[in-house]
Amino acid sequence: RLRVSSSTHRESSMDCGVITSKTVLILLSLLFWAAAAGLSYVGAYVLNSYKNYDHFLEDKYTTLPAVIIICIAVVMFIIGLLGCCATIMESRVGLGCFLFLLMIIFAAEVAAFVLGFIYRGKIRPDLDRSMKEVFEKYDGKNPETRAVDYLQNQLQCCGVNNYTDWLRFPWSNGTHNNSVPTSCCKLTSLNCTGSLDDLTEINTEACEVKLDSLLQHVLSYASLVLLGLALIKFFGMLSVCVITCRKRDNGYEPLYAGHVA
Repeated sequence: RLRVSSSTHRESSMDCGVITSKTVLILLSLLFWAAAAGLSYVGAYVLNSYKNYDHFLEDKYTTLPAVIIICIAVVMFIIGLLGCCATIMESRVGLGCFLFLLMIIFAAEVAAFVLGFIYRGKIRPDLDRSMKEVFEKYDGKNPETRAVDYLQNQLQCCGVNNYTDWLRFPWSNGTHNNSVPTSCCKLTSLNCTGSLDDLTEINTEACEVKLDSLLQHVLSYASLVLLGLALIKFFGMLSVCVITCRKRDNGYEPLYAGHVA
């Protein structure tokens, strides 16, 4: 009777462990789907931020971290689906694939995190050179004009280093002498014409500093998200390893084993 009671208690503990393990993995799979949605938003946000100012970014590879983030989001959705199916079906092969994909996505997130920090140091030098080239092409009509006007309107700035830059650019020659584009005007200055006779109506801050600050903020935001998700992947890999490595001789059995001979 004591042996039967001990065996029943042991089987009950095993069943409880299996149920708990399956619940953890299913919740982890759902978390991957939620994280995939979040990463898609972050990646799109970073790409959109860079796209708005791509005229001033000489190194197009600065968008690489955002591309990696979106690719990670797609893979994470697949991982969540695989993890959920493998857990429900108690498949050893499925769980093995789940672990393998977790390792790949973890490595990709770490790579994107490192790239984000690498490119943070390259933004400012690229901006200074490329922004001056774009501003010098400003003529009031071409694509560079629309890019500069958008930049100055959105960031409420004027010139690369300050508003006096416009006095050295070709645009200031002739009819535009002693004035700046109207996109330099403050939002509250409704009657502003861009004349430098009244500096209270125009923005005088440097566009380079503001754009650099914005892009640094975007990259920092993306890097923090990646770091948090990488930690989740690490614990996910640890959980799969613990579940699939249960030993029969220790009173446990693998999640995929079942009770059918």
